[in-house]
Amino acid sequence: MSLLSRKISELQERKAKAEQGGGATAIAKQIAMGKLPARERINHLLDEGSFYEYDLFIEHEARGFGMEGKDLAGDGVVIGTGTIKGKPIAIYAQDFTVAGGSLGMMHARKITKIMDYALRMRIPLIGINDSGGARIQEGVNSLAGYGEIFFRNTMASGVIPQISVILGPCAGGAVYSPALTDFVFVVDKISKMFITGPEVIKSVLGEEIDMESLGGARVHSEISGNAHFFANSEIECFEQIKTLLEYIPANNECKHPKTKKNEPERKYAIDKIVPDDPTNPYDVRDVIRALTDNSEFLEVHELWAANIVVGFGRIDGRNVGFVANQPLVLAGVLDCDSSDKAARFVRFCDAFNIPIVTLEDMPGYLPGVDQEHAGVIRHGAKLLYAYSEATVPKVTIILRKAYGGGYIAMNSRHLRADFVFAWPMAEIAVMGPEGAANIIFRKEIMEAADPDAMRREKVEEYKQKFANPYVAAAKGYIDSVIDPKDTRKYLIHSFEVSEDKIVKRPNKKHGLPPF
Repeated sequence: MSLLSRKISELQERKAKAEQGGGATAIAKQIAMGKLPARERINHLLDEGSFYEYDLFIEHEARGFGMEGKDLAGDGVVIGTGTIKGKPIAIYAQDFTVAGGSLGMMHARKITKIMDYALRMRIPLIGINDSGGARIQEGVNSLAGYGEIFFRNTMASGVIPQISVILGPCAGGAVYSPALTDFVFVVDKISKMFITGPEVIKSVLGEEIDMESLGGARVHSEISGNAHFFANSEIECFEQIKTLLEYIPANNECKHPKTKKNEPERKYAIDKIVPDDPTNPYDVRDVIRALTDNSEFLEVHELWAANIVVGFGRIDGRNVGFVANQPLVLAGVLDCDSSDKAARFVRFCDAFNIPIVTLEDMPGYLPGVDQEHAGVIRHGAKLLYAYSEATVPKVTIILRKAYGGGYIAMNSRHLRADFVFAWPMAEIAVMGPEGAANIIFRKEIMEAADPDAMRREKVEEYKQKFANPYVAAAKGYIDSVIDPKDTRKYLIHSFEVSEDKIVKRPNKKHGLPPF
C-alpha cells in the first residue's frame, strides 16, 4: 500500500469516527426522543450530496473538571455549506449527542466561522439549535462565545437572511441568537426555548412548571411571538424552510428574480369575498389568494397576533410581502402585538428589497386600559416608523374600513405610500359612522321624537358626507377608487412603474425607532 493510500485510509477512519458524534448509544437516545442526529438534519434540509463540512476535526481546549483529553467529536457542532434548490447557503447544526450540544470556546468559534463566511459571501445562514446551553466547565469562555455570536447576528442583520431552527433545548443566553435572527422555526413537542429553566423557577419562586408550558413550540408560536413558523415534525419544518427561501433573496444587494407568471385560482372571486354588511367578518387571506399567482401564500407568524396577517406571495411572477388586517380576529384592529408583528415584517421586506402590499380593513387601534398600560402608544408607533422608513415600492388597497390612527398607520399616503387605491365600499374617517354620529349629532338625536330613527338618519348622513372613499380621493390622498376585480391589475402596474424607485433620505447614522 502506498503512502497516499495509507493516509487516505487514515483520513477515512478519522472521518468515520468524528461523524459518529457522541456514539451509537447517544444517537439512539436522540432518535428515541423523536429527534434526528445533526448531520441527518442537514442532509434532509440541503440538496442531496451538496453539503461540504468544515472543521470536522476541531478539538476543545478546556482544562480542569475532567475535561483534559476528553473526546468531544467536532466539539458538538457541525458546520458547512451546501445548496437548497440549487441556491448556496451556510449552515451549522448543534449536535446534542456530544456533551449535550453545550457551547464552549471552540464550539463557538466554529459557529462564528461559518457566520463570517455567510456574511462575506452574502449567502443565507441557517442555524439549527439543539443545546443544553453554556458549557459550565469552560466558564467565561462559553459566555464570550455567545457574545461573539450575538455580535455577528447583529452585523449580518439586514444584509443576509438569518434563519434559526429550534430542534431541542435552547436555554439561557443561547435564546438571544435566535431572537436576533429573521425567522425562527419550531417543532411541536421538540422545541424548547426559555431564559430560566423549571428547576430555577421552582427554587426561586416555589412554582412547579413543565418545560412545554414554559417554553414549548406552541407557547412561542401563539403567545410570545418568538417563533414565526410552527411544524408538527422535523421533516415538515425543513419543507417550510425550503419554501421560505423561494420568497427571499440571498442578500440585501440583489432582488429576487421574477418567476413564471400565473393567474390566481378561479375559486377565489375577489368581488365576492368581502360582505356588503360592514359588520360581517371575512378571511382576508382569501383576498390575498385572489391576488397571488396560483393563489399561493406563505403566512409568517400565523398563530400569533392573528388580527393582522403577514407573509409572502407572488404577483405576476414578482415576490411581494403582504400586510393585511384580519377582520376575523378582533375586527382586524391594531394592538401591541399586531403592531410589533407588522412592523418587523415591513422592516424585513424593506431590508431585502421586497415590495409591500397593504390590505386595509380595520376600525383603528384597540381601546382599553390593558392596551394603554401595555404600551400601545409605543408599540403602535413602531408600525408608523417602519412604513415611514421603508423605501421599497409600497401599495395600499383600502378594502373597507380605515378609521382614525389606523388609517394613517396602515401605509397611508401620508407615510409615503407610492400608490393608494380604495374599493367603492371603503369607509375612511376619523371614527366609525355610528360613534361619530352619536357625538356630532348628539343634541338632535336626544331631542328627536324618535331618537333611534334620528340616529339611523344621522349615521347615513355621516356616511354620505364623510365615510366614503371619495372625500379622501378629492383631497388626492387616494389615487383611484377601483373595481375590486381590477385590484390585481392595478398592483401589477404599480410594481412595474416603481421597479427602479429611488428615495433620498436625510444623512444620519440611524434613526431611533420606539423599541
